[in-house]
Amino acid sequence: MTALTVRQVQVRYLVLYGLRWLPGGLMIPVMILLMQERGMSLSQIGLAGIAQGLIVLALELPTGGLADALGRKPVLAVAWAVGLVSFAVFAVAHSFWLFFLAWALQGVYRALDSGPLESWYVDATLAADPDAEYERGLGHAGTVIGLAIGAGALLSGGLVALGPVGPVSALTLPVLAAIVLQAVLLVALLVLLREARTARGPAALRASVAAAPRMVGQAVGLLRRSRVLLALVAVELFWGFGMVTFETLLPVRLAEVVGDADRAAALLGPASSAAWLANALGAALIPLLSRRIGAAQAAGLLRILQGATVVGMGLLAGPVGVIVAYLACYAVHGASNPLHMGLLHRQVDGPYRTSVLSLNSMMAQPAGALGALTLTALAEHTSVSAAMLVGAVVLAMAAPLYLPAWRAGRAPAVAEPTPAAPREPVLAPRASGR
Repeated sequence: MTALTVRQVQVRYLVLYGLRWLPGGLMIPVMILLMQERGMSLSQIGLAGIAQGLIVLALELPTGGLADALGRKPVLAVAWAVGLVSFAVFAVAHSFWLFFLAWALQGVYRALDSGPLESWYVDATLAADPDAEYERGLGHAGTVIGLAIGAGALLSGGLVALGPVGPVSALTLPVLAAIVLQAVLLVALLVLLREARTARGPAALRASVAAAPRMVGQAVGLLRRSRVLLALVAVELFWGFGMVTFETLLPVRLAEVVGDADRAAALLGPASSAAWLANALGAALIPLLSRRIGAAQAAGLLRILQGATVVGMGLLAGPVGVIVAYLACYAVHGASNPLHMGLLHRQVDGPYRTSVLSLNSMMAQPAGALGALTLTALAEHTSVSAAMLVGAVVLAMAAPLYLPAWRAGRAPAVAEPTPAAPREPVLAPRASGR
């Protein structure tokens, strides 16, 4: 088999990365509205969404070594096949327990999918050229994610506008399209990803599983020894909780404003596409702010600013006001991620980096599950606007947690933050998002 060049590895990585995110882009504008269309209350939607967060929390670190033990390609194949099944269940679900199953399968998908493709890209690049700079490809991946989600959301809105088709409702059409694209993704994986097999099997798998508790313990030990690191990881608790406002409640709020779920979904398609472009723009502009006031200060300020944009989504009248606030929220969201990840990277070195980054990511899962449960119940018993205001306050409450990093004086300014992919939606399909 002919060895791949660095360029070929990067192209295949970006193609697979983009295809992985397209199905999620289709799902984001419609999944909450579709669940409502099929008789689910907001409280039931929140309960069903908990399944993903809890399963990712339980499996992400224990499954972290599976790709090394069994190979990246087979683990990705299993993950993306589970994702395909989860979309299919979502397409036919009409009861709470089937939706719960769909979200639970998404949790398994997300846990298995976390990391193997990026690891393959880095290892394959270095195998092609030990001196190659793989960071550029990782930076390009952030752009690809935004374009893929944006394109998927735009296509989703178009399908809703064209529907219904026969017995298939307008909101179901994007789910069927996501199933087709997920199948295409599986085929592309089998064709494009080449992996040099090393000694793997039951013994390697057992060793990987046995090492997981020690890895977690060492990472937790780092948190105990560093107030700065502990505070940065704790930011995810507030962030994960507050993200429910613009991931789960925004479609409901827009439907409330326009008075029709199908019209809201048709609007949300292009709006989501524009939001991810705003996300990328925010990430591109953040070096200007961080150089002026410092990374930690900028990160804290953006937490407050994002809370303010959520207030706008909850209180502004009319679809234009809500969508403008939504775009502003995603611009701030895109700016926040590279700052936060840059601060986190500067606190960790050596063999614990991946473990701590996984713990940081995991913190958003239980917080997102709690936010989904709490805010959807609050929206149902009071109003969507009231629930969004509570979420906005929680988002802003994360700002003081950047003070230890500021006081430590480790990062007074960031000349050029490390390119980072947009955060994956906490309660959305893995293909759409962190």
